[in-house]
Amino acid sequence: MSAPSQLLLSLIIPAYNEGERLPATLPPVFAFLETQPYAFEIIIVNNNSHDNTREIALEFAATRPYLRVIDEMTQGKGAAVHTGMMAAQGEYLFMADADFSMPVEEIAKFLPPLSGDYDVAIGSREVAGAVRYNEPQYRHFMGRVFNFYVKVLAIPGYEDTQCGFKCFKREVALDILPNQTINGWAFDVELLFIALKRDYNIIEVPIHWYYGENSRVSPVRDTINMIREVLRIRYNGFVGRYNRREQTDPLAPNLH
Repeated sequence: MSAPSQLLLSLIIPAYNEGERLPATLPPVFAFLETQPYAFEIIIVNNNSHDNTREIALEFAATRPYLRVIDEMTQGKGAAVHTGMMAAQGEYLFMADADFSMPVEEIAKFLPPLSGDYDVAIGSREVAGAVRYNEPQYRHFMGRVFNFYVKVLAIPGYEDTQCGFKCFKREVALDILPNQTINGWAFDVELLFIALKRDYNIIEVPIHWYYGENSRVSPVRDTINMIREVLRIRYNGFVGRYNRREQTDPLAPNLH
């Protein structure tokens, strides 16, 4: 494994019961990154899957030295991303959904020389230049309602805080991740909230995004849970939970 200073990109993929999806989504990722001029690694975080996700990931890793498979038993996408990022060695830490509803080629927009200067970059389906494909109107409407709620309570000024594709400068991630408290879907709202409190530069990057019918998100149940988590973020901010910088230990990646 290359030293951190030699790796430009760490691609972190949280995976919960993705055994059917990974054989289709991973080969294009490998094909794209293997043609790039920079050094990279891929980290698949098996998040307590009950199917063959781990076995499939390990099969791919057996022939690809740049691919690591990590287990995270604490349930929740936030826990999985936290573990993957704390284990990552790249200069840019990119979290990506296993379905790759954003084509892998879009990653180039988040990296030099196309990216410009930033601390955190959010893949956005809403800003100028972004394109959504095949998304039902009711799903888009629910997303806009939740985004309004997030903007009012936590993160003003950003149009798409919930897209599953985000990139963090390494030093920024290691600063804010130790203060993460949420394992669920709103974990990235929490990370952005902390980043804003610490005056990091957050940008939105327009992407092409394809809706998939087999999304892991339950529109009603998960939206209710995310609203509760955003309230928790707001409370944590009020009581100063995010003001103190915790000790960062990359050798202890778990939240708990």
